[in-house]
Formats: sequence, structure tokens, C-alpha cells
Amino acid sequence: MSKSIQDELIKKESLFGAQNYSPLSVVLERGEGAYLWDVDGNKYLDMVSAYSAVSHGHSHPELVRTIKKQSEKLAITSRAFYTEPFAKFLEKLSTVSGFESILTMNTGAEAVETAIKAARRWGYFTKGIPENKAEIIVADGNFHGRTTTIVGFSSEDSYKKGFGPFGKGFVKAKFCWSGCSIKESIESFKSKINRNTCAILIEPIQGEAGIRVPENGWLKELRDLCTSNNILMILDEIQSGLGRTGKLFAFEHEGITPDGLILGKALGGAMLPISAFLSSKEIMNHFDSGSHGSTFGGNPLAAKVATKALELLFDERLIENSNRLGDYFISKLKKIDNKIIKEVRGKGLWVGVELNESKVNAKDLCLMLLKEGLLCKETHKTVIRFAPPLMISKDQIDWAIEKITKVIRSI
Repeated sequence: MSKSIQDELIKKESLFGAQNYSPLSVVLERGEGAYLWDVDGNKYLDMVSAYSAVSHGHSHPELVRTIKKQSEKLAITSRAFYTEPFAKFLEKLSTVSGFESILTMNTGAEAVETAIKAARRWGYFTKGIPENKAEIIVADGNFHGRTTTIVGFSSEDSYKKGFGPFGKGFVKAKFCWSGCSIKESIESFKSKINRNTCAILIEPIQGEAGIRVPENGWLKELRDLCTSNNILMILDEIQSGLGRTGKLFAFEHEGITPDGLILGKALGGAMLPISAFLSSKEIMNHFDSGSHGSTFGGNPLAAKVATKALELLFDERLIENSNRLGDYFISKLKKIDNKIIKEVRGKGLWVGVELNESKVNAKDLCLMLLKEGLLCKETHKTVIRFAPPLMISKDQIDWAIEKITKVIRSI
């Protein structure tokens, strides 16, 4: 397919689609494993992974077989009925996560909204907060989704502009990052607590903000703060969960357990959207019949695929691969040692390369890497995010390092 045809397809998307994205100029056609191909047959190593959704690789054969077999049998019934795939999915996710109660939705943002509802009901019905007074503390620099509720407590003006008015009940404290010590951050959260506080909602590592990894020990101190003040600790692990950081969940790096956990993206095996809020029966039992729901949430097709996706995380040792190759990838990136690189940071196969101020920004480098056959994505103009599928090999990492080094040293 000629370049003119690619241009024509891009033009059609721009003409008929809303302009809420600014994609790189490549028209992708198919994927397999860690690779993607465009409509002209050019091959690319995928280091975006649909923002951590493609952990198992593209078109994993077992997941393809699962989706085909289940779609021919039963795809959706709505939650007005019980189904075997959904029951087995709940059992599997509870077993591997250790959480006793699960509420499924479709997208990450829906799961965050579910967590907010759960926290507020617990606050009113268990803690005794006066009706409509519940408050949730969030972190600055957060990204939890795109609904009007969620963008209302974002720190990013571009996410909020033109979408107000926004709801009340959220206050921001300092994430442990960029000169903010553990003590300063904890004091910031502590200062926001009052008798109406029902929860603290944070990402253990901030992805959209640029793979911001807080100091070791911060999460544990935040856990202690929540416990001592009878506040729920809810972690958004939509991107960081399910092996991305080299552990099943990012909170395991500090040996803690939150009161609520939000999952999505990779849960669907890069096949179908499915998300979940996980918690205790004490918290989840405040949902009664008719209080919350979703037409597609927990549908048999997505549930069956998600169950297989969870099994493959362990059967194919994807979590261990993320831990081992993540350390290797980060060490190799640090050895590039170029003046345009300010910092390399991350955990597992979730890495951010922050650039110093220069004439070349992160998107420029992403476009240059695109020409070399490597797909990656910038955030906030200064950080390149690398999040390859967790099944990536050492040889593929080495090839990527060669291309990244070549492009950076060419500046």
C-alpha cells in the first residue's frame, strides 16, 4: 500500500473522527507478539503496549482461541442472569489477588468511579460521615481517567478546560515526587484529613505524569496513616498492576495491602475491555441490588478471556520476565549517558526517560524512533515512556537499546 493510501486513511480518520488524539503518522494493520505492522508491511517493535494493556503480546494464540470458542457459545447476557465464565473469573481473580469481593466494569475510568462510590458508601454507612459530606484525598499529578468526576480532581488544566462545573468532595495532597520527601508528602496528606475523610485514592506509581516512582517507604507510611485514621486506602493499578512493575501488583514492592484495588487494561489480555474494583466484603456489601451496574460489565466473553489472561501471567512467567528484563532495560538506558537525558526511572517493564530542556522534545524523539521501527509515546513533552509487552525477549530489548542509543546520539 502506497504512502498516498496511508495519507488517505489518516485523512479519513481526521475528517470523520473527533480530534481528541494526536496519533503518530503510521497506519497499523496487524500485530503479533511484541511486533506491529503497518499497512505497507513495515515492522515495528511495540513499546507502547496500549498504555500497558498489551502485556501478553498481540494476538496471543491461546487468547484468540478463547475468544473464538466463547464468542461462538455465549457473548453477553447482562447481569440479569448468572453465567459460568463470570463465576469462574471472580473465583480466579479473588484467588490470585487475595481480595474477597470483586465488582467488574469495562473501562478503567468506570472502575475508578466504582471505587469512589464504594468509598463514599462505606464512609456513610460504616464510618458515619454525614450524608453528602464525604471527602476523598487524591495526589497532585494524578491520572485516573476521563469522566467529568475524575477530571474534576486532576491537576492538569487541559483535562478540565471547558468541562465544568465539577463535583465536590475531593482534595489534593502532595505526591512523593520531585523534591517532595516522604515526610513532606505524608504531612501534606495528614493535613487534609478531617472527620469527613473516607478514603485516599492514589496511583502507587504515576504513569501518565511520566512514570513517577515515589521514594521507597512512602506507600507503607501512607498505609499506616490510613489505618490510624480509619480511612480507606484505594490504589489505582490500572497501568501498574498485573505484572507491569515486576510484581503482580506494585503495592507488593512495599509489602502492604490496600483496602481497595482498581484493575483494568491488561486484565482483558489485549483483547477486550474489562476492569474491576477489588475490596473486602465489609466494603463491597454496601452495594445492594440496583445501586450500581453495567450492561457489559462481567459479560461471559470478557470474563472468559480475562480468566485465561490471568492464567497466562503465571503459566508463561510474564511477571518474572518483567522484573528481570525491566532491571536490564533500565540499566542499559542509564548507560547511554547523553546530555539530553535528565533521568531514567521506572520499575519492571515500565520506564520513563526524562529529557533536559532542549530544542528536541520527547515527541520529536518518538517520531525519530518510529522511523527506526520502534514505537513509543511521549508524555508532557519531556518524558518518553517505554512499556513493551511483558513477553518481550532480551534480544528485542537489545535491539531497542541499539535504536534508542542511535537516535539520542544523533541529536
